[in-house]
Amino acid sequence: MEKSKVYFTNLRTDGNHTLQQKLAHLIKKAGIANIDFENKYTAIKIHFGEPGNLAYLRPNYAKTVVDIVKELGGKPFLTDCNTLYVGGRKNALDHIESAYVNGFSPFSTGCHILIADGLKGTDDVLVPVEGGDYVKEAKIGRAVMDADIVISLSHFKGHEATGFGGALKNLGMGCGSRAGKMEMHSAGKPSVNADACVGCGACTRICAHGAAVVTDRKASIDHNKCVGCGRCIGVCPKDAVEAASDEANDILNCKIAEYSKAVIDGRPNFHISLVIDVSPNCDCHAENDLPIVPDVGMFASFDPVALDVACADAVNAQPVIHGSILDEARQKHDHTGHDHFHMNHPDTNWKSCIEHAKKIGIGTDEYELIEV
Repeated sequence: MEKSKVYFTNLRTDGNHTLQQKLAHLIKKAGIANIDFENKYTAIKIHFGEPGNLAYLRPNYAKTVVDIVKELGGKPFLTDCNTLYVGGRKNALDHIESAYVNGFSPFSTGCHILIADGLKGTDDVLVPVEGGDYVKEAKIGRAVMDADIVISLSHFKGHEATGFGGALKNLGMGCGSRAGKMEMHSAGKPSVNADACVGCGACTRICAHGAAVVTDRKASIDHNKCVGCGRCIGVCPKDAVEAASDEANDILNCKIAEYSKAVIDGRPNFHISLVIDVSPNCDCHAENDLPIVPDVGMFASFDPVALDVACADAVNAQPVIHGSILDEARQKHDHTGHDHFHMNHPDTNWKSCIEHAKKIGIGTDEYELIEV
């Protein structure tokens, strides 16, 4: 496979150019206009940021992408799916409110927000994964699958389970419904926290297999009948149904790659990653720690695999910020030759996602970096 082109621009500006103008120039140079956007619904997949976390991408960057899609005749919307964990984005109402609080609104971005898997995270589509080893049918948020074109706009940062979060993590995990996220995170099946359960029976009504039952006002799940669809997690009003979250990190990465393929397979897609505020953990945290390396720049490509590798290489070429958690790890251990992400989270291996993504035909890790 020939090298994929990855376009890059640094963060230097002058009186004639803003960062938003540089981002617009970057994605135009990367060839976004080669996509036919005319009257096409365009899903721009972004992370709106967990309330309390300030490392997420500013809505100004989203507006830049939205404006270009509109210039090209498209009908853009910003989107994400609900989270599996309890927080500010577990249902569409809380999710949209969190997005508004963090500055994402039709007035600031120029388009609307659609939470792709609906009110409770149960509105998904089963999408076959050709060549998948772990996932036969990915559970993808319906609004993402209804779109004609998919653009990922990712904040590139560290991640405690996958090594880093970039384009593939944004696409695969981000576009999975709550049930899809459970499938990626869990080798097992959900269970009920009896202390939180009020016996309302919502899980029994949604279960198509009779696995969920209520006895003495407490629900339980029969794992012999449960197929692991995760619908009960979405409908529980007390968050009493909990995923196992016991999948090995390498397999989690492989599942993310397979979910990413389900999202982009067979339709135009384009990917943008900003390597700024490189926090050690995911933007799903309700806080953000000191960045682990200096800001690098902005990247764009039609190949999400090459894009992730280019961003990882760029981060690994940076000095470690003094006083960061990565600096502490480096002082404690001899990590000569280690990459920053593995040093940051030694139990992770980001390359497992890249290798599996290559295997199933999403893209290549060989790239040509073109600075604009």
